[in-house]
Amino acid sequence: MKNTLNRPWVLAGLVAAALLAAGCRSSNDDCCSTPATPAATGAAVSAPTKEAQAAMTPQSALTALKAGNARFVAGHPLARNFPADVKATASGQYPFAVVLSCLDSRQPIEIVLDQGIGDIFSARVAGNVLNDDMLGSMEFGCNVSGAKLIAIIGHSNCGAIKGAVDNVVLSNLTGLLGKIQPAIGQVPADVQPRNSKNLEFVDKVSEANVRLVMQQIRERSPILREMLDKGQIGLVGGMYDLSTGVVRFFNN
Repeated sequence: MKNTLNRPWVLAGLVAAALLAAGCRSSNDDCCSTPATPAATGAAVSAPTKEAQAAMTPQSALTALKAGNARFVAGHPLARNFPADVKATASGQYPFAVVLSCLDSRQPIEIVLDQGIGDIFSARVAGNVLNDDMLGSMEFGCNVSGAKLIAIIGHSNCGAIKGAVDNVVLSNLTGLLGKIQPAIGQVPADVQPRNSKNLEFVDKVSEANVRLVMQQIRERSPILREMLDKGQIGLVGGMYDLSTGVVRFFNN
């Protein structure tokens, strides 16, 4: 019989219990991953199987991402045998989540969430904005390939957000930044000055942009909206702190 600790979601459940014991709130509240995680196990974890993916729920998928970030912050990533995972996933893949994050080189999302080959679908674009291609990829990941969660993760001190608030005009980048503009109006007017030099304002716009993308997913994809309404998948937002490595998740 295979060691059950050879499954990242089993480990995630164990870590989640530790996080709850340490005072981490439920997924309905803002919740920070914390460095209170056990050291990495000696045995290498393996890529997810079809059966393991089917057993996942939206909540357990979120728990796995939170636990992975906690391991990253603590400096205790899970051991992995990447050559073995390459072979194991060559004929099929069963990721448990779709993650849309920023292009920023300081936010390599599989690393900061401590996920390996075959664990998550990763979509990256400056400002973690939504377009038809990203939306179609999410539909593929969830409706076709069985992922149980969509996570939109922005980050602090985001260059794309700075460009949007400063109304930067630069070739094809102009259109991308335009997708962020609606989020600027969601930040209260008393947050001043409203430019890239005010990092508090930049980070508030970044969070508003994450929430905007979450709203757009529901509005623009009948397939994903139906799956969300039926509880077949979950949708969560988050912010990655470049200075600490912590992802703060929120889903409301």
